[in-house]
Amino acid sequence: MPVKPVRSRNVVQPQDYKEAVALERKRQAELQLQSRWFNARERLIGGDYDAWAAQVHDRKIQEATEKGKHEMMGAEMRQNDRIACILDERQRKDKRNLQKAISDFRQAFQKPESRREFDLSDPLALRKDMPARVSDQDVSCTVSGLQKFMGEDLSARERKKAQEEQNREWALEQQRMWSDALADHRSAEDAFTKTRLEFDQTAMHLQKLELATKRTVCAAVKDFNKNQILEVAERRRRERRQEEEDNMAEIANMLQSDFLSENPQQAAIPLGSHRVVPDRWKGLNKEQLEEIRLIQKQQIHEKQRLQEEEKQRDFDLDRQRIQAARANLLFERQQQRLSRELRRAMDNKNLQLAREHKDMQDYLKEQVYTNYPTAQYFTQFNTTSK
Repeated sequence: MPVKPVRSRNVVQPQDYKEAVALERKRQAELQLQSRWFNARERLIGGDYDAWAAQVHDRKIQEATEKGKHEMMGAEMRQNDRIACILDERQRKDKRNLQKAISDFRQAFQKPESRREFDLSDPLALRKDMPARVSDQDVSCTVSGLQKFMGEDLSARERKKAQEEQNREWALEQQRMWSDALADHRSAEDAFTKTRLEFDQTAMHLQKLELATKRTVCAAVKDFNKNQILEVAERRRRERRQEEEDNMAEIANMLQSDFLSENPQQAAIPLGSHRVVPDRWKGLNKEQLEEIRLIQKQQIHEKQRLQEEEKQRDFDLDRQRIQAARANLLFERQQQRLSRELRRAMDNKNLQLAREHKDMQDYLKEQVYTNYPTAQYFTQFNTTSK
């Protein structure tokens, strides 16, 4: 006899993998089926929740994209406002620096003491003034002071030469100070111009970007308005052509109408041959009048006949109504008598059934229903899809 190979308990065979995969597939299918069957909302409504979830997800993505666009536009606007504020602040700062430089220059190089006419308004002029006479060679002695007379000015040449030298020194000093002030002013203007050019270039760049954006928007609006104008013109042209065709058709119909051609059939209307349109009626002839009188006589005789028949019919109906009322009264009395008998028999039957039901309930409670199910009994239902 062939010996069957013994499978070790610790060795995993390929059949084990297949069985495990099959069991896992069945378990997943069972879980999916239970999720569909035990979900009362999906089972009753029958909605595609995956499609709804995908739509909600797409809607959220779209809203997030729109929000990102608005935030980006807001950030760009805030950046532009920040740049404008920075440029404005720099301009004010440069203006303050220039004013401060001018004020410092005036305080440093344009003091009242350095002016040529300062001695005329010097508040300490009396303290700085020399005495009336220091010596015989004092140049401050005037003619009215009787300190020096004509012909006694022996140092006039030296004094004049000293005055000329002093004037030359003052002129050179003023030229040097003016050159330094001009150089400082020129350097300050160059720095201010350079800064202003940088600000202008930045503003021009921003203005170009804004003009490009406006140009694009204006082009799109222009194309849209152009398309709208073309559509309106085409629609008006079709309406005008349709109106012209309608007018031509109306004119042709009026020319070929029965009213202008005086057709006698134009006064007839679909409601009856005896009815006509008053504004189109041309009058009756003798044949029509005789026919109308004959029809009126026939209608009178017919009406009299119908009245006689209606009287006879009403008389027959009254007689039948009286007979039916009498028969109904007799039938109702018989029905009431039968109803009382049936009610009496039904009451007896119900009483008997109530007694039998009470006896059955007592029997079930005392003999049959002695072992009531516990909560563990109800938990075994709705656990699988089988």
